[in-house]
Amino acid sequence: MRVFIVHAHHEPSSFNGALTRKARETLLQTNHEVVVSDLYAIGFDPVSDRRNFRTVSDASRLGQQAEEDYASKHDGFSPLLQAEMDKLEWCDVLIFQFPLWWLGLPAILKGWVDRVLALGRAYGGGRYFNRGVFAGKRAMCSVTVGGPAGAYSDTGAYGRIEKVLYPIHHGILAFVGFAVIEPFIVYAPSRVSACQRTELLQRYGERMLALDKAPTMPVLDVAQFDGLVRREE
Repeated sequence: MRVFIVHAHHEPSSFNGALTRKARETLLQTNHEVVVSDLYAIGFDPVSDRRNFRTVSDASRLGQQAEEDYASKHDGFSPLLQAEMDKLEWCDVLIFQFPLWWLGLPAILKGWVDRVLALGRAYGGGRYFNRGVFAGKRAMCSVTVGGPAGAYSDTGAYGRIEKVLYPIHHGILAFVGFAVIEPFIVYAPSRVSACQRTELLQRYGERMLALDKAPTMPVLDVAQFDGLVRREE
């Protein structure tokens, strides 16, 4: 397998850092290929603007999708974004490694999504969900959550974790064609013992070795929604 990990935590000694190191170590030891984009380490800018592009379609107005479409057709993305797009094309499996902040992605990772999953390269022209650009590839979220598991249940303050992650699973990953593997969730990592930490990392290593056959969420058949699926400007 070729695995692309987009890592979004600023502290290398964090549990997120430990999970990414475990994933990389396990996959390399079993003769898989791994590429990691450590967004904080490379200083990835989450702000999406004209710096995304080397080309210009309309200098008078920044129409994001129009510029993305034009850049897609004229090899016009900045070298940084092009490199990330190339990694997506290369991989068999994409992993988002991040802490859940305010029930969503950290800004740096959301910015990566906004800038890298561009019209013409990641979606568009009827290429959505089961017809998506990345159909045939898999994706997974590996997430640390500050609160206990009970807070993310049917009776908890935030509801089920699957509901919290739905916009990421369905609105981002599945939308561009990935088959979405069930997430790997670590609740309250700051409160776990050294023994529990070791057990969690072992389980994550086992998950890495099963990425190609792990169960995936149901895939939406876009034919049922033709004419209704569209990213708004």
